[in-house]
Formats: sequence, C-alpha cells, structure tokens
Amino acid sequence: MELAERACHRRAVGYIKNMQTLSDVEQEAMKLPECDRASLASRLLNSLPAVLSDSDEGIAEALRRDAEVEQDPAAALSWEELRRAVKP
Repeated sequence: MELAERACHRRAVGYIKNMQTLSDVEQEAMKLPECDRASLASRLLNSLPAVLSDSDEGIAEALRRDAEVEQDPAAALSWEELRRAVKP
C-alpha cells in the first residue's frame, strides 16, 4: 500500500467509528441497491477536488479532438468503427 493510500485509509477509518477498515465500508456499500451505490459513488466523487494535469499534453489533445468533432461530427468514429480499427 502506497504512503498516500495508507494516509487516506487511516483518515477513513478515523471517520467511521463502528467499522474497522475501509474494506468493511466497501462490503457494506456493496450490499446497497444499485441506485443507492451509484448515488453514493457520485457523492464521494463530487467530494474530491478536481484534478487536472496536463503534464503530457493529454488534456490539450482531448480538447482539440472534442472541438474537431463539434465542428465536424462526421470526423468521429462510431464505437463499432473504433473496435474494428483496434482489433488485431
């Protein structure tokens, strides 16, 4: 377990008085109905800060491609075309 992951784990355990580990929380969450799990996942993700890193120019490329498809929707590949293109 990485240092940051261990720190997060310790904080999570501190917040949850009746549960021993993050694993226990996960097990309990998995017992929820699908719609409740989705809601919980959304709430948890929204509780995190947005992280955007463009150290490899990936975000700039994604934005460029998005703008390209907005201008010319025919430039986009369908899911089936993409699957055929990457299939060995």
